[in-house]
Amino acid sequence: MGGKTVTRADLCEAVYQNVGLSRTESAELVEAVLREISDCLVTGESVKLSSFGTFNVRSKTERIGRNPKTGEEVPILPRRVLVFKPSNVLKDHVNGVPTNGAAED
Repeated sequence: MGGKTVTRADLCEAVYQNVGLSRTESAELVEAVLREISDCLVTGESVKLSSFGTFNVRSKTERIGRNPKTGEEVPILPRRVLVFKPSNVLKDHVNGVPTNGAAED
């Protein structure tokens, strides 16, 4: 599992290479897409990218946790967490399963 990490710069370069926009326009496009996704998530909206997956924000309630070192019980405060559910198409692609060209969710 020690593969390369894809960065914003890598995404910008891929847009530049494949779409033909300038490097500046490619960077602006990538930033705009990421900003739109994060803004939607902040407001509680779900973000579904067909054939890729769905990002959701889930609210977790307060609960009691345990410090594994001391065994002491400590409260874990309520919070919102980001959840990603990959589509079946993405899961199949990651696992090397050939696709038939049809897009699923």
